[in-house]
Amino acid sequence: MAAAERDGPEPVRRSPVTGPGERFALNGMGSLEWDLVAGTVVLDEAAMEVFDLGPQEFDGTVPGIGLRVPPEDGLRLTDIIEGVLAGSADTYGAYFTVRRRDGRDQWTHTAGRVLRDDSGQPERIVGIVRDATAELAQATLLRKLEAARAQQTTIVQRTTEALSRAVTVDDVTAALTGAGALERLGADGLALGLVEGGSIKIIALSGESLEILSERRFTRLDGSLPLSHVVLTRQARFVTSLAELGDEFPLLADYLNRIRYDAAAYLPLIAQAKAIGGLVLFYRRRTEFSPEERNLCLGLAGIVAQSLQRALLFDQEREFATGLQASMLPRRIPEISGGEIAVRYHAAWSGREVGGDWYDVISLPRDRVGVVVGDVQGHDTHAAAIMGQLRIALRAYAGEGHPPSTVLARASRFLAELDTERFATCMYAQVDLETGGVRAVRAGHLGPLIRHTDGRTGWPKVRGGLPLGLASLFEYEEFPETRLDLVPGETLVLCTDGLVEEPGTTITAGMDALAQAVRSGPQGAAALADHLSDRLWERWGSGDDVALLVLRRAPDPGTHRAPRIHQYVHQADPEGLSEARYALRQALRDWGMPELADDVEVAAGELLVNALLHTDGGAVLTMEVLPEPVRRIRLWVKDRSSVWPRRRTPGEAATTGRGLLMVDALATHWGVESRGDGKAVWCEFDAAGRTRSTG
Repeated sequence: MAAAERDGPEPVRRSPVTGPGERFALNGMGSLEWDLVAGTVVLDEAAMEVFDLGPQEFDGTVPGIGLRVPPEDGLRLTDIIEGVLAGSADTYGAYFTVRRRDGRDQWTHTAGRVLRDDSGQPERIVGIVRDATAELAQATLLRKLEAARAQQTTIVQRTTEALSRAVTVDDVTAALTGAGALERLGADGLALGLVEGGSIKIIALSGESLEILSERRFTRLDGSLPLSHVVLTRQARFVTSLAELGDEFPLLADYLNRIRYDAAAYLPLIAQAKAIGGLVLFYRRRTEFSPEERNLCLGLAGIVAQSLQRALLFDQEREFATGLQASMLPRRIPEISGGEIAVRYHAAWSGREVGGDWYDVISLPRDRVGVVVGDVQGHDTHAAAIMGQLRIALRAYAGEGHPPSTVLARASRFLAELDTERFATCMYAQVDLETGGVRAVRAGHLGPLIRHTDGRTGWPKVRGGLPLGLASLFEYEEFPETRLDLVPGETLVLCTDGLVEEPGTTITAGMDALAQAVRSGPQGAAALADHLSDRLWERWGSGDDVALLVLRRAPDPGTHRAPRIHQYVHQADPEGLSEARYALRQALRDWGMPELADDVEVAAGELLVNALLHTDGGAVLTMEVLPEPVRRIRLWVKDRSSVWPRRRTPGEAATTGRGLLMVDALATHWGVESRGDGKAVWCEFDAAGRTRSTG
């Protein structure tokens, strides 16, 4: 109501409509008259009772009426009446509260009419006020019940939605204890236990001060504690006094005195007519459980029980699947000399859908090692069975000493004769860690990734054939070999496509991500394998199996007096030449011979260009210090061509043919040697002087 002047005649407490007290007799109704011009208000006796005003409290003004009206309700009434006075309407009505002297809030209703003069200006308001508590009590109760039902529906819906995404038992506990989980359940604390043999194991706790219950994480299923009691009896228990519960269960009394809750619902988890565990929901400031609240708790227990039962079955299937896969893979990786190997295997999270990915490391004659990764088509036990047979067959063919192309041809024929429609992709490489030679073949599989000693990575072009099985079916068992060089300190990475395939993107993006992870990863094979697993397996998800094999050739830094560096330059690597020149200059600076850097860099560039232009592959660059009898530098450039270079005498107008002339002019000695299936061109540099000769 609008504020009015307190000055005016002494109010006459009478009804403008009926005699004193008559309205109050009619359902607590009284009358009022408000003189808008004089600013005075007259209330009858019944109205005074409705407003809970004594004779000496009411001064006949508008603020006097609002003595017991809360400020927010007073402002709302003011807005309503001012709106009526300013408009063309003549009546109003509104509900508000009166805070009586005993502290009780009383719902009150007022209605009135505006009386205007001949010009339409408002002069008076006559109206009624009445106690509407009884009228609104039922409506208030209904609103509370409706709100409670809506809240319960929300709790059930949100809990069901959260648990619908839970696959494992860990997922279920995360959904019940994660951020917002207690609010979602409408509780203040939670304890979840699973039956294991003759005990209950607490697998989840959430809520303030409940961590002390972890001291009794394992308890016997003997009814000595309330949770085990409800599991044994399969009857829920609703407790509104934890102190009284402690009297009944002395073993829990000390813990109940230390947790900060007033009530709890102990609920058995029943699935397929079997008690699989128990759930405890803790509450603060609760003195009772209504029937609706009890039904809600029982419903939540049913939802959790079904989710846990499903998760337990999945975990059992998962354990079976991983056990089957583990039995198909090699139990032990053989130790190798001259390098280190690490393998990792991640199984897809798809229940009993066992994958067909595999890896293997095979000891070969003449101190070589065979490394293989492969993938059988499909995700089921049949794929796993095929994988196990194929792995053993390929190992046998490789162990007999056959070249890689023959190993894959025989493996393809073996798979085709298994009377199965499945095919398999495979990457196989024979590695000689003494020389660094690699003979690689692939059958429809991703090629290897190599990390060089300077940190660069590259995907060498490895020629390939059809997948195993299909190659024999189409009578095209050709698996051409590709020769690679793995210099000391370089790393070879083999994997199945699960490591580079991200849903919704191309495999190229995954290959780039793998290369980046290899570049930024640690040097050791085991550490790098863990790094790749953590980075890429978690990134792509768990939709496919992953087999990963990392082989690193041992570094060869030489000795303190005779240091050595190695560098491999791919034929199609535009950065390789510049990186090699930079590595040479940096090494000579570190070795205390920077004055040789210009000559060595030019000679190395000429030898590398000759090898890359006139052979079919890359080149291995080695630079070492020869301390005896005179400290000098020797540079090697090795390639896989058996054709020896020859020094030419080009004419004045020729644009090529001067490479060896420049090497001859810069080096003190140079020459060519046969090296296995190729050659090595070498040259030496002596800071004391040059006496040119050829070898």
